[in-house]
Amino acid sequence: MASQALIKDFEDMIGKENVFSSEADRMSYSYDSAVLPAVMPSLVVRPTTKEQLGQCVKKLYDNGIPMTVRGAGTNLSGGTIPDKSETVVILTTGLNRIIEINSDDLYAVVEPGVITAEFASTVAKKNLFYPPDPGSQAVSTLAGNIAENAGGLRGLKYGVTKDYLMGIEFFDATGEVVKSGSRTVKCVTGYNLAGMMVQSEGTLGVISEAILKLVPPPKASKALMAVFADVQNAADAVAGIIAAHVVPCTLEFLDNNTIVRVDDFTKTGLPREAGAILLIEVDGHPAQVADDAEAVEKVLKANKATAVHVPKDAEEKFKLWEARRMALPVLARARPTTVLEDATVPRSQIPAMVKAVNDIAAKYRLEVGTFGHAGDGNLHPTFLCDKRDVDEFKRVEDAIDEMFDTAIKLKGTLSGEHGIGTAKSKWMEKETSRGTILFSQRLRRALDPKGLLNSTKLVGI
Repeated sequence: MASQALIKDFEDMIGKENVFSSEADRMSYSYDSAVLPAVMPSLVVRPTTKEQLGQCVKKLYDNGIPMTVRGAGTNLSGGTIPDKSETVVILTTGLNRIIEINSDDLYAVVEPGVITAEFASTVAKKNLFYPPDPGSQAVSTLAGNIAENAGGLRGLKYGVTKDYLMGIEFFDATGEVVKSGSRTVKCVTGYNLAGMMVQSEGTLGVISEAILKLVPPPKASKALMAVFADVQNAADAVAGIIAAHVVPCTLEFLDNNTIVRVDDFTKTGLPREAGAILLIEVDGHPAQVADDAEAVEKVLKANKATAVHVPKDAEEKFKLWEARRMALPVLARARPTTVLEDATVPRSQIPAMVKAVNDIAAKYRLEVGTFGHAGDGNLHPTFLCDKRDVDEFKRVEDAIDEMFDTAIKLKGTLSGEHGIGTAKSKWMEKETSRGTILFSQRLRRALDPKGLLNSTKLVGI
């Protein structure tokens, strides 16, 4: 626990109500959504203004105290778990204002703790659209989305968080304010520091403000649910849709285990006998939507879809998408431990990756539920197990090793959207190179010479 003197300094700085020193409070910020050991911080502080945020960072730097920045803690790779017991957690949830929504120039200015879904809803009321929609959007924060480069169901057509970041303001390790980017569409003033902060996982600075691009909403959309007797046919259909040069806004995959468990919980009426289903949505100009939907149906039928269902109204469509969003929380109820991964491959390799996941699960005698953003190659194989069973969890770890090896052999990546943190750092060199690790470490040491910002994450200092 932090010293009483330090606690008093922070109470004077940001208010007693924003300093959390009890064991119960500190325990709440000792873990994230990854299956990793918890580390209790020495203190948790919650600034409510940009000025306070900068003061907190400077105070910790001047005293040589490690710091971990945390939004909602929904990340899945250990990125917001404190590095050591001396660490102070800086919560950004107190900075939650939408500063500006500009309908003329199509941008918004936000503080780091704004909730993703609330931001998207507020923007929509002004007839504008913020596409990134991570599965955690109901609670995740926008700065957390930037730090992890969060994706979502619409990533196939609309891209991910990095594609909407126009500018950023952050505090460096010493507490100095840094600004990069602009409200303009074009800006080449200095280094692209906004891009550097994307997927940096709290290792290079503390975000205090962001400028986000907005776009006009689509004029029309059409959703389809395709049913397949065999999981491989569904995977082939995904590759076929992309090969036909149709880019749906959403193209989601659920295997049978996921379908049955989700339907048990949601009572949505999903086809429980299906080997797999695809949930697809095309959007844009009405004529384009009609053409794309027709082309998609042809590909689905050519790949042995046993049925193609079009929701009869907006309510039924909403239920289908909600069922997809419930995949992870429902699977997490099945066994004591849920290990969710996000190995991602080129879209043409989806059939090979789906087959590999199922073969690996069978080889190691494990239960897996696979769902994910199949249209952009981002699958979420979810291993259901009990970490207390040493033999079973060792088989899970071996299976994940083999799965990542397969993804890399297929020219894929360790992580499409969940980040590296500490959970995947041991595989980084396998995908990149030794030079990449050394370069990244030199960069970190130059920007954070005391090694205080999330020091063990990504490549470590």
